[in-house]
Amino acid sequence: MDEKLRVIMLGSGQRPDVAAEAEQLRPVISKLARIVASDFTGSVDMSKVEADVAIVLGGDGSILRAAHQMGQQQLPVIAVNLGKLGFLADLSPGEVSDVLGDFGRGNLTVVEHLMFDTRVMRGGEVCFEKLGLNEVAVQTGPPFAVMDVDLYVDSELVTTYSCDGLIVSTPVGSTAHSLSAGGPILRKDLSAFVVLPISPHTLTNRPVVDSATRVYELVVANPKRGTSVVVDGDVLCTLRPGDRVRVEQASVKFKLVAAGGHSYYRTLREKLGWGGRLNLNGES
Repeated sequence: MDEKLRVIMLGSGQRPDVAAEAEQLRPVISKLARIVASDFTGSVDMSKVEADVAIVLGGDGSILRAAHQMGQQQLPVIAVNLGKLGFLADLSPGEVSDVLGDFGRGNLTVVEHLMFDTRVMRGGEVCFEKLGLNEVAVQTGPPFAVMDVDLYVDSELVTTYSCDGLIVSTPVGSTAHSLSAGGPILRKDLSAFVVLPISPHTLTNRPVVDSATRVYELVVANPKRGTSVVVDGDVLCTLRPGDRVRVEQASVKFKLVAAGGHSYYRTLREKLGWGGRLNLNGES
């Protein structure tokens, strides 16, 4: 009986370096595992593929696409960085063989990370929904003007933000859009959400961190023509008056294989240039 690990390979084939690296890694991976599926378009449904681990090539954008492709069947991910910052994808191609071997022997930890479900409720019915990993944002859109967004937590009105948009971010997403908008950095394995207004009209509005066990609802009473719900960078829908954007933790978790020598604070220190200068090449 073939006891090799079953592997799927994913990445962005629009990048020539990803396609080239995938071809170089195939024989290396095949010595240790059986490649049962691969996709470099980012569009193939991988939720029904029976496998033990996914090897994802690219950057954090490739990781997001892979998480969406796997849907309700999240496999442990070995993330290979061919991008720039790479908060999630921080392994080099040269480490794949050792990491895959250690994973197959059960020597590595798989760390689970919060994912969320976004549902747009219209007339009491779900009209749009999507699984996400980084963040959901309600953004004003054209004609660009400040809008009012009501935030409810467990059905209780918290406040009304006057802003260009409102972000609800996971810890994984705290180093993405949320960070660029002035949000805090959360350790990736925490079970919490960050709620952060984009360009708030009043300086007293600050990011809020709350439990992932709560249900968050965003309501725009008077949306603009282009007011949209954006999940992990993709537009889910435009909003109509009365729509409620409901965000809550998903039943599945994103699973990342933790390799030795790649600690959380080391990644932050190197990727954010805490030691001095910003490091785009992942070099120590």
